[in-house]
Amino acid sequence: MKKKQALLIDGLVEIRFDFDWEILELVKSIPRRRFRDNKKGKYWVCPLSVDNLSILQDADFVMDKGLLQYLDDKNKKKDAVIEMPDLKKELFPFQRDGVSFIYQRDGRAIVADEMGLGKTIQALAYLSLCPEKRPAVIVCPGHLKLNWLKEIKETLPDKMSKNIEVLYGLTATNINPKTEIIIVNYHILNAWVNELIKIKPQIVIMDEAHFCKNNKTQRTKAAKKLTKKSPYLVALTGTPIVNKPVEGFNIIQMVDKTVFPNRWDYLHRYCDAKHNGFGWDFTGASNEGELHKKLKTVMIRRLKKDVLKDLPDKIYSSVPIEIQNIDEYKKAEDDFIDYLLRKKGIQAAQKASRAGHLAKIEGLKQLAVDGKIQPAMRWIEDFLENNVDGKLVVFGTHRKTVDVIMNKFDGIAVKVDGSVSTKDRDLAVRRFQGDKTVRLFVGNIEAAGTGLTLTAASTVAFLELPWSPGELAQAEDRCHRIGQKNFVNVYHLIAADTIEEKIAMLLDKKRKVLDAVLDGGEDAGTPLLTELIKMYRKEGR
Repeated sequence: MKKKQALLIDGLVEIRFDFDWEILELVKSIPRRRFRDNKKGKYWVCPLSVDNLSILQDADFVMDKGLLQYLDDKNKKKDAVIEMPDLKKELFPFQRDGVSFIYQRDGRAIVADEMGLGKTIQALAYLSLCPEKRPAVIVCPGHLKLNWLKEIKETLPDKMSKNIEVLYGLTATNINPKTEIIIVNYHILNAWVNELIKIKPQIVIMDEAHFCKNNKTQRTKAAKKLTKKSPYLVALTGTPIVNKPVEGFNIIQMVDKTVFPNRWDYLHRYCDAKHNGFGWDFTGASNEGELHKKLKTVMIRRLKKDVLKDLPDKIYSSVPIEIQNIDEYKKAEDDFIDYLLRKKGIQAAQKASRAGHLAKIEGLKQLAVDGKIQPAMRWIEDFLENNVDGKLVVFGTHRKTVDVIMNKFDGIAVKVDGSVSTKDRDLAVRRFQGDKTVRLFVGNIEAAGTGLTLTAASTVAFLELPWSPGELAQAEDRCHRIGQKNFVNVYHLIAADTIEEKIAMLLDKKRKVLDAVLDGGEDAGTPLLTELIKMYRKEGR
């Protein structure tokens, strides 16, 4: 036997060497190494990883053919050029790097990019790269299910986005075995987990994976049960694990249990463990540098400031939200279409729009907002939780919407609408710009959409839409002004399958025309309201 030899046996590295104090200390430095004394003799073992093999190679250990092949395969993956010719969307360079990282990690990785950098598209690009990994299960918060469905259809090739099923309710039923992608939310995961396991998922994508930080919750238990049965797992989270190590253990171990195999050791090493006389406190952080180094083997994280060179000034995202009053809304919409069909031609409808007609449209818009307001507030909560130091600007058009958001986030929010005096308006802006505890600005588009500087935030969300693309652009530019060092994420939180979708589509169409006008004036085309009426009248035929 050679004096220093490393062998691949049953997925572990067997380390054999003639006794030497210096070599012994080196082997003891390898993470998760174990000593064995059995019929095969006395030797050490450690998990198979590039880092562990690098330590042994640097110490001149002789590698057997299995380990050399493993290293060769890893190097090929590292150097491989990722090609996804059928993907409908173009990836930014850093997003392509993220897909490469997942690929190099053999489909078990954490993508922890800052919110707004496209974790969703990176996960979907990996699904496109590996079409054999089906069925795929996507686990996400309930208010993001429709967004995942939308992104799948807009990103994956058509042939990969046909057999999709979105799960609802707490009563599980059989899942069609031909389904290729299943979307389920955390709230109902426990009810569906056994049915999901039956279809033998090949990959699980966990969005907002930090939802599984608490071992006592049903969703965490269900997520662990599901991921144990899947050979591949991609976890997405914008929460910085290094800042809250105790919340990261479950995510890390579900992705790769060899990184930190023992929870107790992890808590004492990285969570600044303290006994307060009643029990252990693991809410702190310790040995952050060491933790970060180990996390890099399984996690990739980029901040906005790191990738600015790759990004445009603004990135637009439409987030569809399922409304909670769909029956009431659909009845009102049907009544509106019947009302239009009773009109004699478009000119009559245009005249009526000045009074009762416009009131009916505003009524539909308000019903849509009422139906989505609770899921929209959960979206805001997620943003604030995932961006510990980040700020957000939210715009609406009605005072009622502004007040509901303010009441929910009272203490960390300021507002500007028609009821706010000039003095209080200036104070609200100064607080938002300079006070770290004020994380949310809520504004009425008419009152706050012009003249203000809100560059403390680089994210804008619209809960309601105006009638003009120019008003939208002016409101967005409250954040995109001189002094803004980041690109600006613009989110439209749209009530799915409602009048808001039609307005958003028309606004986008008109915005493109507006952008093409050199002097910045509004285009002279058909008024948006008239086009909206035409769309509804056409639906009623």
